[in-house]
Amino acid sequence: MRRLLLAGVLAIGSISAALGGEKSAPDAARGEPIYTRCLACHALAYDRVGPRHCGLFGRRAGSVPGFSYSSAMKKSGIVWNDKTLDRFLTKPLKMIPGSAMTYDGVADATERADLIAYLKHVNDTPECAKAAPQRVLPTSH
Repeated sequence: MRRLLLAGVLAIGSISAALGGEKSAPDAARGEPIYTRCLACHALAYDRVGPRHCGLFGRRAGSVPGFSYSSAMKKSGIVWNDKTLDRFLTKPLKMIPGSAMTYDGVADATERADLIAYLKHVNDTPECAKAAPQRVLPTSH
């Protein structure tokens, strides 16, 4: 009987959370599929059309060596953390007018939180640990 009661309480809690009665904590696992939207322009460990995301937290916007940023991004003075990423990912061009990032943003606050949790998680992985800042080496001719 006690198990049945516990199962019922857990089920009611799950239904309540699903209906918005309870906010769930940011989840890196839920953020991973959201990150696939970023892959058109970004990668974790190397630069593409957009700069790499490894080492993002605590990094000054517009500061990855060798990456060609918009002057708006370089002059923004932003340091990436949970709060600045949340604001930026809500509406990138509203936060940094003139930025080259053309993605309209992630409207859903839970999705943004999960995406940020994923980015924090991957920054602690071996893939990101190996992704030292790229250096442009002189070519010999």
